[in-house]
Amino acid sequence: MSTDSIAAIRPWRMIDRRKSRQIMVGRVPVGGDAPISVQTMTNTLTSDAGATIDQIRRCEDAGADIVRVSCPDVESTAALKQIVRATDVPIVADIHFHYKRALEAADAGAACLRINPGNIGSDERVAEVVRAAKANGCSIRIGVNAGSLEKDLLEKYGEPCPEALVESALDHIKLLQDHDFHEYKVAVKASDVFLAVAAYQGLADAVDCPLHLGITEAGGLIGGTVKSALGIGNLLWAGIGDTLRVSLSAEPEEEVRVGFEILKALGLRTRGVRVVSCPSCARQGFDVIRTVQALEERLQHIKTPLSLSVLGCVVNGPGEARETDIGITGGGNGKHMVYLSGVTDHHVQSADMLDHIVKLVEAKAAEIEGGMTDAGKADIAGVNEAAE
Repeated sequence: MSTDSIAAIRPWRMIDRRKSRQIMVGRVPVGGDAPISVQTMTNTLTSDAGATIDQIRRCEDAGADIVRVSCPDVESTAALKQIVRATDVPIVADIHFHYKRALEAADAGAACLRINPGNIGSDERVAEVVRAAKANGCSIRIGVNAGSLEKDLLEKYGEPCPEALVESALDHIKLLQDHDFHEYKVAVKASDVFLAVAAYQGLADAVDCPLHLGITEAGGLIGGTVKSALGIGNLLWAGIGDTLRVSLSAEPEEEVRVGFEILKALGLRTRGVRVVSCPSCARQGFDVIRTVQALEERLQHIKTPLSLSVLGCVVNGPGEARETDIGITGGGNGKHMVYLSGVTDHHVQSADMLDHIVKLVEAKAAEIEGGMTDAGKADIAGVNEAAE
């Protein structure tokens, strides 16, 4: 169904994205009409190439489009060449203060340099970084942070505020534009949700470049997820944002999963299984909470977009199942109803339910991807017959 058709039927679901120009981060387009990309950052020592490569590969498996690595020293930029060659996603080199690290990272194959041009030093040093970026096809991400605003702006405004973050961003942008460099994206992050959202709103009105969203230092897995969903989700719903990173005190793979869940909730990206499940109550015919936990763990390898409803009883179960690819609704005596494409299909016993659902999801994913063979269809038919 086309976007226009969806708008006509369900206009309340439409998000009108801000028009921005497009840049490339390696092979990943950012901005314009490109899908909103999900980023994360490694927490290994970049100088330990093996550990960093392993972590990046886990992030790739989780769906990361872009991965950032910190390059604080020459040992890190020396390892970067090996890291870039051994991984598939574009690598962003995180640079602070020392312009030579930026030059080394560009030469090592970084797809993007995360810098604040004003922190690099003299105008000639900024020019050197720009020349290196142009020569190596690097884009640049300007990263303004409420926790590290320039002293003159703090003195001018008295505290970090939306206007200060926007002014800092515009100052850094001008340094790049003065050297005829335009392949940049910008972030104005803060740990305060209100501050970050207001800053991004102001910046979105002031520039046409892609915006990188994030609530920085958001917290642990639960608290950080909530803050990020509120801040990033608010902006995305308003059409602002071209790429994002969920900053959590958790493993980077978790950042990727949360990022995708935010995008999936808004209908902006689809990847993997979208689970609809109830909080459970005394009516449940099986242990919904443990079942959903197990399914989310066992279905992480599914990348094909599809939907699964897991409801404990018949109050809302049939209605939710009508809207999902696969559904399970709790019944009596340990016997539960399975729905396929919204239609009641067969029953399954409690003891077999978990494995059965996993097999059904895997089969549906294969069917969607066009990889379902006749033998595979026969196998699934056998699974359903056995469940009866």
